Amino acid sequence: MANTYTALHYHVVFSTKNREPWITTEHEQRIWSYLGGIARENDIKPLMIGGIENHVHLLLGIPAALAVSKAVQMIKGGSSAWIKEMLPGMKGFGWQDGYGAFTVSKSLVPEVTRYVSEQRQHHQGRTFEQEYRSLLERHEIKFDERYMFDSEIVG
Repeated sequence: MANTYTALHYHVVFSTKNREPWITTEHEQRIWSYLGGIARENDIKPLMIGGIENHVHLLLGIPAALAVSKAVQMIKGGSSAWIKEMLPGMKGFGWQDGYGAFTVSKSLVPEVTRYVSEQRQHHQGRTFEQEYRSLLERHEIKFDERYMFDSEIVG
């Protein structure tokens, strides 16, 4: 598309299956790096990746020609298989079905980068479920509690 320029940033959040604590501090940096590698291979710009034992946050620059749902599908699907195969004790690993994706203006990229990088400190007083509800409410996304944390598994 000639003369088309975009800067599309997304804060993407998804959890492990059943929000179980699969992501240990021992493995987290390898997982974050692998997620970033999948992103780069698909022309997605990983600006910051972080999380804790039961979920991950990604700040991504996604090209206009790539649907957010496809970007998340590639990252989750590719990483789930790799995690199960390459990391010791992770054969039962999987990502929870679904995700949250929130647009981020360029002016707020530094703030979201900091937020993602400080997940360990942030979660000392707040659960993933509380954080996720807060994100949905802040972005005025309607949700049904009955279906928000189902146990369907992807990957």
